[in-house]
Amino acid sequence: MAETSKETILSALRGTKLEAVALPDLNQSWVRFDDPGKQFAEVLQAVGGRCVRVAGLQEVNEELGRLPAFQQARIIGSSVAGIDRVNFDVTAAADPHDVEKLDFFVAPGEFAVAENGAVWVTSAQAPHRVLFFIAQHLALVVPASQLLHNLHEAYQRLRFDRPEFGLFISGPSKTADIEQSLVIGAHGARSLTVFLVG
Repeated sequence: MAETSKETILSALRGTKLEAVALPDLNQSWVRFDDPGKQFAEVLQAVGGRCVRVAGLQEVNEELGRLPAFQQARIIGSSVAGIDRVNFDVTAAADPHDVEKLDFFVAPGEFAVAENGAVWVTSAQAPHRVLFFIAQHLALVVPASQLLHNLHEAYQRLRFDRPEFGLFISGPSKTADIEQSLVIGAHGARSLTVFLVG
């Protein structure tokens, strides 16, 4: 019986031996910025988010009060203690479906990365991971002392010693899959504000 074209291709692939290639050396000088805060803010703005530098929690509340999305929000949740106007206890939601009507969610971020405007968040910052995606608007509060220059520094901070959900968030949700037209908030939050504190 004649070999099919699929079998011919697979046979040729099996018979191909590639030379081993050494892995790149990661011990080198990675990108650093004279002003990582400025770099972070610029990159975050370029991807549709907003960075606000504040001295402390009082200023976070003042800046939140100026955001139209926060002013208009009816259901507000937070896993950052001391946020004003919180009227929904996200820790009391036993089922992730209970948070589906959340208008605004405020969460702490572990650290931020100037290189790509991303903030690392984990399940330690929110009782349900869906909170980062289901809320109409999202604000992350990150200590300015936890602003890193590049992703190589960030990867060194990641821990895998326990089961945990984690992700980098950079800007609001967006897609251009539909007719190459950019849509904000298609798969998650319609806005992202990052507060760098301190």
